[in-house]
Amino acid sequence: MHPVNDIKSKKSNFLKNKTIILGITGSIAAVETIKLSRELIRHGAKVIPVMTKSATKIIHPDALWFATGKKTIIELTGETEHVTYLGKVKKPADLLLICPATANTISKISHGIDDTPVTTFATTAIGSKIPVIIVPAMHLSMYEHEILQKNIEKLEKNSVTLIKPEIDKNKAKLQSNEKIVANVIKTIGKNDYKNKKILVIGGPTREPIDDIRVITNISSGKTAVFLAKNAFLRGGEVELWYGSGKMDVPEYINKTNFYSIKDLEKLLQKKDLKNFDYIFMCAAISDYIPLKKKGKILSGKENIIIKLKPTKKIINKIRKLSPKAKIVGFKAEEKEKNIKEKGLELLKQNNLDFVVGNTLSGFEKDTNKIWIINKENKIITKKGNKEKLSIYILDKVK
Repeated sequence: MHPVNDIKSKKSNFLKNKTIILGITGSIAAVETIKLSRELIRHGAKVIPVMTKSATKIIHPDALWFATGKKTIIELTGETEHVTYLGKVKKPADLLLICPATANTISKISHGIDDTPVTTFATTAIGSKIPVIIVPAMHLSMYEHEILQKNIEKLEKNSVTLIKPEIDKNKAKLQSNEKIVANVIKTIGKNDYKNKKILVIGGPTREPIDDIRVITNISSGKTAVFLAKNAFLRGGEVELWYGSGKMDVPEYINKTNFYSIKDLEKLLQKKDLKNFDYIFMCAAISDYIPLKKKGKILSGKENIIIKLKPTKKIINKIRKLSPKAKIVGFKAEEKEKNIKEKGLELLKQNNLDFVVGNTLSGFEKDTNKIWIINKENKIITKKGNKEKLSIYILDKVK
């Protein structure tokens, strides 16, 4: 048994039963493809490497053979490998991922030139309407060449997906494996949220007491990040508005930070919420905010009184600004027995589609217990880690 089987689906089954042709061209970034191929395998994919002659001068084909468990294709033979995997056959591969892609290879593909194994695979895939993702890596002067940019535009008009490089001084660098893998999953994964515009609002607010002190809460913002991540992986066009949460947000998520309720209200005024199909309102917003003192409250005082005033409910504004979206509200209660009553109250008062309830015991933890309530008063209960619960929520609110 090949060692690659030890890592298959270790992270997820998002790419289970998916075959990916990994086209490798002569960029120095080809050295990164061992890690990339194994990361794809960790999500369940079968990866078949194909290399140009130039790529073999940078990394040996046997290294990719070891990394994937599949013999590297370095030339086309009588087996017609390009047709076998990407032609109009019964069971073609699911994706051609060209990574790294040089300026030379991109321009050849855009003009229908196929004089290397990788460009021939590309011509075949495009003709067969099989998804193609291209990940460039080159010197910045090459990437910014006007003719190359026109060739990229030409490919994008023919349904080829380009993952833009990271610009670092004079380099157009290969994007991270995290971003590449996420876009692969989004392209050929479950895709049940494809083309749906999704807004996730999460994380705690911070309300100022004076110019340096704040009142906040212990919400971690994990559920919001997991919802945004998994909605993206399932094909959604995701935007995350994120408060003072503790979670690292994946770099491929379109994130906007907010801190106070005033910040959030400004976002509501600035953004057009009518464009969203789904809105998940799971932010831990302060119910009370302090009457802010100017400057700094002097230290050393024996007693300090901080006056608080109640806040207006944001979720009601969201419904008015987005009358057609499916809106999912979240409700935290101290005791389980109050969740149904308070959840239904929140749902009906704000004309929501669903409410997800939980107790305070889930705060700052990796696990939680949730109650999903819909307009028909049906309640589903689920317990588990927060990432799996986010997937469960996305399953139930479609």
